[in-house]
Amino acid sequence: MIGAIERPQLSRPTLRDIARDLGPQEIGNGLVALLFSASGPIAVILAAAASGNLTPEQTSSWIFGAFLGNGLLTLFLTWFYRSPQAYFWTIPGTIIVGDALTRLTFSEVIGAYMVTGVLVFLLGWSGLIGRLMAWLPATIVMAMVAGIFLRFGLELVYAIIDAPLIALPMFLVFILLTALPRAAAVAPPVAVAAVVGTVMVLMLGELSPGALDNGIVASPLITAPTFSFAAMAELVIPLTITVVIVQNGQGIAVLRAAGHRPGVNLAAAASGLWSIPVGLIGTTSTCLTGPTNALIVSGPRKERHYTAAMVTAVGAIFVGLVSPAFVGFMLAMPISFIAALAGVAMLIPLRNAFLAGFKGSFSTGALVCFLITVSELTLLGITAPFWGLVFGGVVGWLLDRG
Repeated sequence: MIGAIERPQLSRPTLRDIARDLGPQEIGNGLVALLFSASGPIAVILAAAASGNLTPEQTSSWIFGAFLGNGLLTLFLTWFYRSPQAYFWTIPGTIIVGDALTRLTFSEVIGAYMVTGVLVFLLGWSGLIGRLMAWLPATIVMAMVAGIFLRFGLELVYAIIDAPLIALPMFLVFILLTALPRAAAVAPPVAVAAVVGTVMVLMLGELSPGALDNGIVASPLITAPTFSFAAMAELVIPLTITVVIVQNGQGIAVLRAAGHRPGVNLAAAASGLWSIPVGLIGTTSTCLTGPTNALIVSGPRKERHYTAAMVTAVGAIFVGLVSPAFVGFMLAMPISFIAALAGVAMLIPLRNAFLAGFKGSFSTGALVCFLITVSELTLLGITAPFWGLVFGGVVGWLLDRG
């Protein structure tokens, strides 16, 4: 064992094991998790890149690292631990970076990525983050997850109201297949809903032109980092907190709720170490993502969840290679389709987050955490989920300890 990083608890799967455990449910869940990551979150990257007036080549390199780089990490660690653990990029961190790019150069931001990566790695390698997460009550962490996932459920409702011809058939087919477990085992509900929605978009002529305007194959572009005090002061601490507490906290909580035993120190060490090479090609810090892992582990058989994560990883590697074309197609789809797909995909994870967050101890602290998380409060450049954990934890330890 290196430092405090957790050892694998299960044997590594062989090709025969993977073929046996890979079924329609796992393939569907893995592809839906990939579609989720390659839709709405991509828009956050594009908005951040636009804030810094990045070139198309720099933006394409950013997305290349976000998918191909993190897909490789996901594939290796999922196989090595025989446990699902999807790594992508921090969405709140990307928002913070987008704001910083209005004042800092891209090379200064990349310098901050390098320092953040080293700091996050040391927190995992030393075991400090594991001890901190062990102190946080699980119900409060899951209440934070529920607060983050809530917007997906609300956006599903808005999509049905605004574009019923697209969103309503997706919702109805999801409900129908979910109510029929035998059918769902052959035709995964969310994947079928995505197909139905795509057909409706094409029939209605809602696909925007220009999906291939930025090309097909991505080419990474290495940018030399610049280490400036302004970038360090503005980005390193917020990015570190976002990765190790907010994002990794979500991923750990989601995987634990599904019956897995993810390594807290491993997640931090892997996120920090991997953030360095992907950061050099422009990608925001790596993290153990919450929503994507929630979709991966939504199947009924937890011993087969790792194959769904492998499907997501292989798909992410492919998306990274053809990121301009794939992302262009996803952004050409109407907003209502993206919202409806994310909404139906997150319904079960959202329900599970509420059940885990509000049954058991520290319920008052969990409520405070949930309310602050959905408030979108930002203090000192740090977003609401972190403050939800802070204030929820304080209230929980004051009022709920009995």
